[in-house]
Amino acid sequence: MQSEKDESTSIFVRILEQWGALWIGVFEFLGGIAGLLLDVFKWLYRSMFQKEIHFGRAAAVSQIVRIGFRSVGIVCLVCGCIGLILAFQMEPPLSTFGQTDKIANIVGVAVLRELGPLISAIVLTGFAGAAIAAELGTMVVGEEIEALEAQALNPVRFLAVPRVIATVISLILLTIIGDAIAIVTACLVSVEMLGVPYELYVANTLTQVSLSDFTTGLLKAGVFGMILASIACYNGLRVSGGAAGVGKATTDTVVQTIVTIVLADLLFTAVFYQLGWN
Repeated sequence: MQSEKDESTSIFVRILEQWGALWIGVFEFLGGIAGLLLDVFKWLYRSMFQKEIHFGRAAAVSQIVRIGFRSVGIVCLVCGCIGLILAFQMEPPLSTFGQTDKIANIVGVAVLRELGPLISAIVLTGFAGAAIAAELGTMVVGEEIEALEAQALNPVRFLAVPRVIATVISLILLTIIGDAIAIVTACLVSVEMLGVPYELYVANTLTQVSLSDFTTGLLKAGVFGMILASIACYNGLRVSGGAAGVGKATTDTVVQTIVTIVLADLLFTAVFYQLGWN
């Protein structure tokens, strides 16, 4: 009897230890991301008011080209497919009530508020987030970060800041492009295949969609870009264990970024709902 109690107690203790380790890891992760972002904002602030402080504007531009411009094709493809899927999926239930033309209303709000920034962020996570983590992790393994520090050059200033700026700008622009592609493809399907008059589709879209739908989507895109870049830089700069560590950092970046972005989207939606911005 006593042994059974001891065994149940040890199982309970192990469960508590696992939960404790999980929450410690979560708080460590959040603290590390917050510390990195504070450092990034510090260098941005200093660069605006101190002429001798530069973070590498040429590096930021090259990162925009590398992260943003090269992602345009895949973002257009995915967002275009999303527009097609929405139009085809909504036609059967709406046609039951003779409201097929309302596809325009639903697509406009859904894409601008939610799907545009969310899909673009997820695509960019796989395309650029993993690449940033792997690139910085390789620099850590190759002792290039130590070489920068030996020359009194701050790695966050010269490596993280340009990537955060480039990712935020790129994701905002990609969201605008993705929104347009999704709405246009849904319009083409609705007009050419589902029998919705073009003028009615455009009128419904303009009636339903407001400037707040567009701006809230861009606000989300900016925050998602900051989350993506900070997690990728954080995991990349803390790599240890050689090539295996680089692979782990890449995998962790993709998983952590997608989960964090979805949770941030949920938080945005809850706040906007409470504020009556829906």
